[in-house]
Amino acid sequence: MIRARRLPRLLPLLLVLGVALTVLGAGPAQAAGYRYWSFWQADGTTWRYATEGPAVARPADGSVNGFRFAVSEDSSDSARPRTAPDFGAICGGTPPKAGHKRVALVIDPGTAADAPGGETPPAPRNACARVPGDATTAEALAQVAKPLRYNGEALLCAITGYPASGCGEQVSGPRPTATQAPGPLTTTAKSSGSRGPDSGGSGSGGPSVGVAAGAAVILALGAATVWQSRRRRGR
Repeated sequence: MIRARRLPRLLPLLLVLGVALTVLGAGPAQAAGYRYWSFWQADGTTWRYATEGPAVARPADGSVNGFRFAVSEDSSDSARPRTAPDFGAICGGTPPKAGHKRVALVIDPGTAADAPGGETPPAPRNACARVPGDATTAEALAQVAKPLRYNGEALLCAITGYPASGCGEQVSGPRPTATQAPGPLTTTAKSSGSRGPDSGGSGSGGPSVGVAAGAAVILALGAATVWQSRRRRGR
């Protein structure tokens, strides 16, 4: 039985448990996400995340596709291209050609906060690719934004040579920017709703099961202590 006079002895234990839970709860917040190029398609005058990779997508004539380089934590967290899609503004000066299609491309290398150490993002640019009618977005991008760089798993790592190194690497520490987007792009597989490499969990930012369980233990211990103390006084 827990006696009332033992209550002061339990306070340090409660304090230690509280500090431990604070440390555990703060841990996951240090993971900022992954640094990569994401792929977007125009939906009217807005951007939506592409449901398939650029080597699978075959845009129609008059389409607008976008690429944005940024740090994102998971599929619910992303940065869209900062230029609104506008086919006429990008491809208006490129005449149609029989057997070909025109695809407007918006390439946004992101901000300095998202750049790898020692690198400076180039200025955003737009380009109009006139490619064969069955060409993919990846082929259209290769026509206007060389050099492109891929890794051994067909992950798109660099557009127009940026960044010079790295490919979908994990970034830890405080978030460099407030973003909104999906996972790294492979050129061969569907990428809808994907997370960064090996990101695991849901990315919801909520407390972990361990933290919640620990909090329940503290509440239960505190309630038991108060109950026992009152019960003792009532005798």
